Amino acid sequence: MTTDLTEITVIGDDDTGLVARVTTLLFERGVNIEDIDQAVRDDVFRMYLAVDTAGMVCTEATLRRDLEALGDDLGQDVQVRFPADRETQQIAVLVTRESHCLEALFEAWANDRLGADIGVVIGNHDDLRPLAEHYDVPFHDVGTDRGVQNEDELLALLAEYDADLIVLARYMRILGPNVVFRYEDRIINIHPSLLPAFPGAEAYRQALEEGVRVAGVTAHYVTTDLDQGPVITQRAFDVPDDADLEAIKRRGQPLEAEALLEAVRLHLNGDVSVHRGRTTVRDDGDDYQLGLPAEIESVAPDRPVDGIGTAVADEPGR
Repeated sequence: MTTDLTEITVIGDDDTGLVARVTTLLFERGVNIEDIDQAVRDDVFRMYLAVDTAGMVCTEATLRRDLEALGDDLGQDVQVRFPADRETQQIAVLVTRESHCLEALFEAWANDRLGADIGVVIGNHDDLRPLAEHYDVPFHDVGTDRGVQNEDELLALLAEYDADLIVLARYMRILGPNVVFRYEDRIINIHPSLLPAFPGAEAYRQALEEGVRVAGVTAHYVTTDLDQGPVITQRAFDVPDDADLEAIKRRGQPLEAEALLEAVRLHLNGDVSVHRGRTTVRDDGDDYQLGLPAEIESVAPDRPVDGIGTAVADEPGR
């Protein structure tokens, strides 16, 4: 997303004519559509538009009011985010019971290394309330006794705290399209495998049972397809022969926190973008560690590669 474009998201029940009604309104007000994307999942319609409002013939307040009125008429929820709305970014962190990723986010925030404010922590269990309270951050439990989240309550909280970015810090529940569509490319999850390997639950156990020599973690944007969103950062680690499940977790958890923090920094700094299901990093992306550390280059072999072998190439006359 280019930072000088306005984002418009339309969410609701699927129906005919929705795209035409919204785009016609924008055309009539001199708004230029730079990018548009729509999808339907479980009868939930989502349309995302990135628009240039530089030449529009009305004020921002009027455009917002007209779009919201059209949304009411269509039975759709319309969200408008002008560039100025994104200057002070608020993070909502979703958690279950594991503390390591939340602790890393809090430590970075407390040391001014995050670049945004953590406005709220939302759990589907109550276990991490004391950690949030230690940092004077509001905590809300939206889960049942079995940890099933109330998505209406979750959405209300995300709106109340004006969340610009949602970070799933080992949140062990699947978010439905009603949530994901509203925060397209603004939900970052950390998964304990080198995706696309071992999606879903118990990824470390899957790696152990498959006998992998190298395991890892992946920070990625969340889509409606489980653990298939665009990859942002990854980290890898060796799995010793005698490693059990707890040993793998001990090796992986610090890297989960590190990869998640790096992905959050990339997003907040505007240095990563998503296009057709893949992430790209700006030219100054060398400031980040997207995968393995640069030092690995010194020990990785650089030959042979396809082509004429060295011995043949060195023969006289060649």
